[in-house]
Amino acid sequence: MREMKDTARALVRIGYDGRVHKIFRGHQAKERFEHEVRVLRHLEDRGCTFVPRLLEVEPAELKMVTTNCGTRVDHLNPARQVEIFAELENYGVRHEDRELRNITYRIADGRFCVIDFEFATLLDGGPGVVSLKPSG
Repeated sequence: MREMKDTARALVRIGYDGRVHKIFRGHQAKERFEHEVRVLRHLEDRGCTFVPRLLEVEPAELKMVTTNCGTRVDHLNPARQVEIFAELENYGVRHEDRELRNITYRIADGRFCVIDFEFATLLDGGPGVVSLKPSG
């Protein structure tokens, strides 16, 4: 596996099969894991095709495995970046970490995709926590 990210909050690796393995750790790891799983399921239920799809969820290990949404983007017009994140709101989700590091490019269909939903807000509300966005 290739290591893509190793921080206090998460370890992300890409397997040789292309699947993305994310292990949550650090502050509120369990809550962030559960929230990202909830948001990805919400997006899949609504037919959003430009985010990772959940393939496996391992709650005891705070690990999820998803499809790969392409490679990280190094440069993007700021207006286009705003458009990409705004498009998520059509699916009932606001991404609360709208940084370039959370946009990928999927060469197979020429689509910009969005990753990393642990702080996203579910706009339709519903039961339980709808956002883990840090305040401040």
